[in-house]
Amino acid sequence: MRKLTYGMNVSLDGYIAAPGDDLGWGVPSDELFGFWSDRLREPGLTLYGRRLWQTMSAHWPTGDQRPGATPAEIEFARRWRDRPKVVFSSTVDEVDWNARLVTGDAVAEIARLRAEDGGPLDIGGATLAGAAMRAGLIDEYVLATAPVLVGGGTPFFAALDNWVDLDLVETRAFPGGVVLTRYATKR
Repeated sequence: MRKLTYGMNVSLDGYIAAPGDDLGWGVPSDELFGFWSDRLREPGLTLYGRRLWQTMSAHWPTGDQRPGATPAEIEFARRWRDRPKVVFSSTVDEVDWNARLVTGDAVAEIARLRAEDGGPLDIGGATLAGAAMRAGLIDEYVLATAPVLVGGGTPFFAALDNWVDLDLVETRAFPGGVVLTRYATKR
């Protein structure tokens, strides 16, 4: 069985995007950017909801060719393009950059992928991750918490019907006051 991890940058008040999908508060330090980039080095699969897919695919396919791209951005763009991806959407018609589109039951497909042998699964996008959370499919949560209060927007955690007990696996401080925490779901 593959491990399914949900991880994103999050504000101290629990949002992954401020109102209007503003991500300007969450610009990572080089060290934190390296942490996220290293996750793409592992053989595995990234699962995207539509909105996060559109954000990522608008930048990273050519992120290494942009004027002023740092060596870390160049490496991330290469890793992002190379890593297999699954995009869940009922409104997107096609995807590219080593991705396949799923338009049907997201929870059933995530459960099927999780049951397979293979590398880890990373899931991104609040709506998609929320559905996986409610179905009890998330094995690990990774939060890079920034010292900012955005007051609203897209929450990291979905509303749940039941408690989910977690074990703290790791804490790590990054420049700029960002604290990374990793939690494993108690099973």
